[in-house]
Amino acid sequence: MAISNPPETYDQKLDPSTVSTPSLRRRPSAPDTSSTNLPPAAEEPVLDFSSSSSVSGVDTGSDGEIRRVEKVDSSTDGGVGDGGNRRGDVAGHVMEESELPLRFMYRASAPAHRRVKESPLSSDLIFKQSHAGLFNLCIVVLVAVNSRLIIENLMKYGLLIRTGFWFSSKSLRDWPLFMCCLTLPVFPLLAYMVEKLAYRAFISEPVVILLHVIITTAEILYPIFVILRCDSAVISGITLMLIASVVWLKLVSYAHTNFDLRALSNSSKKGELVYPSHDNYHDVSFKTLAYFVMAPTLCYQQSYPRTTCIRKSWVIRQLVKLVIFTGVMGFIIEQYINPIVKNSQHPLKGNFLYALERVLKLSVPTLYVWLCMFYCYFHLWLNILAELLCFGDREFYKDWWNAKTIDEYWRMWNMPVHKWMVRHVYFPCLRNGLPKGVAVMIAFLISAVFHELCIGIPCHIFKLWAFLGIMFQVPLVILTNYLQNKFKNAMVGNMIFWSCFCILGQPMSVLLYYHDVMNRIGRTE
Repeated sequence: MAISNPPETYDQKLDPSTVSTPSLRRRPSAPDTSSTNLPPAAEEPVLDFSSSSSVSGVDTGSDGEIRRVEKVDSSTDGGVGDGGNRRGDVAGHVMEESELPLRFMYRASAPAHRRVKESPLSSDLIFKQSHAGLFNLCIVVLVAVNSRLIIENLMKYGLLIRTGFWFSSKSLRDWPLFMCCLTLPVFPLLAYMVEKLAYRAFISEPVVILLHVIITTAEILYPIFVILRCDSAVISGITLMLIASVVWLKLVSYAHTNFDLRALSNSSKKGELVYPSHDNYHDVSFKTLAYFVMAPTLCYQQSYPRTTCIRKSWVIRQLVKLVIFTGVMGFIIEQYINPIVKNSQHPLKGNFLYALERVLKLSVPTLYVWLCMFYCYFHLWLNILAELLCFGDREFYKDWWNAKTIDEYWRMWNMPVHKWMVRHVYFPCLRNGLPKGVAVMIAFLISAVFHELCIGIPCHIFKLWAFLGIMFQVPLVILTNYLQNKFKNAMVGNMIFWSCFCILGQPMSVLLYYHDVMNRIGRTE
């Protein structure tokens, strides 16, 4: 392409400040082909990159206008040298292909393979890549598959949710449980009175410990007695036991923390070395206790990180989500789980393949219910409560879904309980000379006891399925830790965790407890 304007007219169309190192020179009208490896070409501007690795150049269009080439990168193999020659063996004089004019791009002599690269799904890169597209694919597949299951279920059973799903005349028989729940705050009040007496040195330390043991024991036995005496619904009993367990954990933390604060205060008065912390200041305040009882935490302290304001619109949005996902849980339970368990046999008394088929069929809806429960309680409800109370520390869970071992899952999925266990069980055991393994076993034992209380007591059966299920986690912890140490970068432990979580855990427990409850009701009738 011939250039109509002489070289001295370039400055009229280009700002000299925008054109850096490359020099433009005009190719002679009759080029000497003896000094070049390429055949004679039409006249066109040539870019000289001999003195810069990243420069701006110019290009001419079909209309003779000079256009700017923004970037030249010397790291790319193959380039444009003096006289328009493109030589792949001249390193350091190469433009980025994406920035080159079309006539310079993808020449046959340009190398297509420039460096060592791994496939995106190889083991070295799979966890460094973005998988947003695969995540979207999973969402589409889940929507398609579950839409078909919903339609199939409605065609087979019809709509199973009735008007008495949320409240019926049978719900009135649960009023003793409701009254028991309303009277549970009496026990924190008693604990406050004991701490006030101890703060004023009216009672000795052994008496304080004895009174706290009596209060905490009565607090957990009181709802158990009420549930066993009343023929209440299982859901109502589970709700009461969960609330009573939370109050018990708070009472233990309240008593243990104040005991430690008194010990630190006495050590400070004697001139002994005390760990510097603002919590070492000991005071007993009813207002502090009342805030602790309502706050979304199980660990007592005299002050908490606080936020400055309440976002009312945010709270309303979370409440709407809470109602929606609670309805989704009810729909899945009534429409899917109940028909499956009603049409099943006892998993330990029937055909093995049949029991396995029932467990696998039950695994998906129970998983959905558990995930909805986790989202409703740990994310929505606890965050709503924290927002209303201006509670600052809202790490109620971590990314437990990425847990590579069972041990990681138990340390990440329920942070309030995990912090309570570490603070009031694990480290006290270590300070008293117990090995780490024994401390972990004690923590799992306490967890297993409360799981059994929260499920076995409302069901009025004592076969220890929940207790054994939690204690079975101990060998799984050892197994997954061994596999994680053996396969450093593999997700073997995560796969075992999800397999146990989705198949062997909850579906089997649901079938066992359902049939035991049905057998108990049948014998009673």
